[in-house]
Amino acid sequence: MGKPGRAYIAGAYEHPTRHAVDTSVAQLHAEVAIGALADAGLTKDDVDGYFCAGDAPGLGGLSMIEYMGLDVRYMDSTDSGGSAYIVHLGHAVEAIAAGKCSVALITLGGRPKGAAKAPLPDYGNDTPDIGFETPYNQNIVNNYAMAAMRHRHEFGTTAEQLAWIKVAASHHAQHNEHAVLRDVVTVEDVVNSPMIADPLHRLDCCVISDGGGALVVVSPEIAKTLGDRCVKIMGQGEASKTTNRGDIDLTYTGAVKSAPIAFEEAGLTPADIDMVTIYDSFTITVLISLEDLGFCEKGQGGKFVADGNLISGVGKLPFNTDGGGLCNNHPSNRGSMTKVIEAVRQVRGEAHPKVQVPNCRFALAHGTGGLISTRIGSATAILGRNDA
Repeated sequence: MGKPGRAYIAGAYEHPTRHAVDTSVAQLHAEVAIGALADAGLTKDDVDGYFCAGDAPGLGGLSMIEYMGLDVRYMDSTDSGGSAYIVHLGHAVEAIAAGKCSVALITLGGRPKGAAKAPLPDYGNDTPDIGFETPYNQNIVNNYAMAAMRHRHEFGTTAEQLAWIKVAASHHAQHNEHAVLRDVVTVEDVVNSPMIADPLHRLDCCVISDGGGALVVVSPEIAKTLGDRCVKIMGQGEASKTTNRGDIDLTYTGAVKSAPIAFEEAGLTPADIDMVTIYDSFTITVLISLEDLGFCEKGQGGKFVADGNLISGVGKLPFNTDGGGLCNNHPSNRGSMTKVIEAVRQVRGEAHPKVQVPNCRFALAHGTGGLISTRIGSATAILGRNDA
């Protein structure tokens, strides 16, 4: 038996929809909350802490607390994009440890498929980077393509190596009935798909979906009453990386700082991890994250992912066993929620039998927010079995 945990994940739920035609964003938040609470064996009356990010409508946490009829004494609506929900996981642990709450509900809901076109930026009132970057027509995919091109220049990373990440995701997604893309693809399929932003092809990019998910984080005292399905939060770290006033290295992310914090808190090393769930907006996001998380040396990510090393049952480090954002689900550009949910399934031994990692004791979930070639919010969490 390891050291006692400061908090545990008692409930986890991923919304089955990928196209919410007749469901509002608020409804998505409420439905995933119901699902996660049911999974935990709790009710909304047990909740005394609420966490959400910028995907929540209206006034965020305040609006959702009223909508769902919660009565809480702690709330947090921090937003760091794709890493937000692993940030919230850590914040919930701290709030519980501080006695601010004992049952924390964290919800995500998004409808990017039906989102209206964004208005033109307000250069006077928008974020300070807008006036410098928007005039150059930077968009999401070419931002990530810049990092991929630089990684290729520095380390010789090839399109075929990146493609193995999509191949691994597709091998897992075939077993997920809710995944947007369930067809298994080959390296050739990826590199022969249309070029979107050199060197990223269409199949190097994540899906766009509606949906959501929720987590219930509880105190150790409450976890003891809920049985052995509770998952221990071993460690969590968060960090930022900026453009450094223009002197920026595109080959690394904030994970170089968030991962050591999480590993130190957990008392573990990368060698102890049985599987990973990594935010996968693009294949390059995964490759650089693997290096920064310590699973291979900088510049060796291409070699590490080649030949199926990320495929469950085949490779040395199974990743995103639900298909991840590349194949399964990517709601509201905040894919770290689904990363935690799949890590919980694996640690519980409840993932699909075809992708379940045998004797999965420790899982790492990692989120990347912002844009990989500009400013990044990174968050890393390490989860362990109840008896870890």
